[in-house]
Amino acid sequence: MSSMNPTARPVGVLTDLVLPEVRWRDAALVIGGALLVAAAAQVRIPLPFTPVPITGQTFGVALVGASLGSRRGALSMALYAVLGAVGLPFYAGGESGVDYAFGATFGYLVGFVASAAVIGALAERQTDRRPLTAFLSVQAGSLLIFTFGVLGLMVTQGYSLGEAAARGWLPFIPGDLVKTALAAGLLPGAWKLIERFTGK
Repeated sequence: MSSMNPTARPVGVLTDLVLPEVRWRDAALVIGGALLVAAAAQVRIPLPFTPVPITGQTFGVALVGASLGSRRGALSMALYAVLGAVGLPFYAGGESGVDYAFGATFGYLVGFVASAAVIGALAERQTDRRPLTAFLSVQAGSLLIFTFGVLGLMVTQGYSLGEAAARGWLPFIPGDLVKTALAAGLLPGAWKLIERFTGK
């Protein structure tokens, strides 16, 4: 006869291993993820040829998706978008408001939700535990952000596809690869460290 607890759930993502399943845990994680990306958004480098600045947001989205999983990650990014739209200074450089949310940044905000969901779903399949698969999963999420971002620029700014790609994706590829590599190193390292201390 097996001694396993039939109600026990396998560890899914990092937060499931670190934090006990207590009341309000998921709500706290969703809020915490939104605050993390809001903090990362304050790292802002404007570029003269595009309305889209370089920020730390995509790195934050990757960490939130991988750490929280698909459902909580997507909810967290949706909450982030809503809180910025209603007036909290959560967007890049402390920007906020409905006009900003539905301007050049609109597609990227949609992409954040989609990216966190995809990265989270892949992390639930343990892709964040090895550097190569972590890199590929984070890069897949990042490409989603830029896909939605480029489409958003076409709709909100009237750019052609070529113009939108030139202003909203191509200049960010080198930095995005660096951020993806950082996440691909950090996530497996976090798993090893936590497993060493927890013995799980």
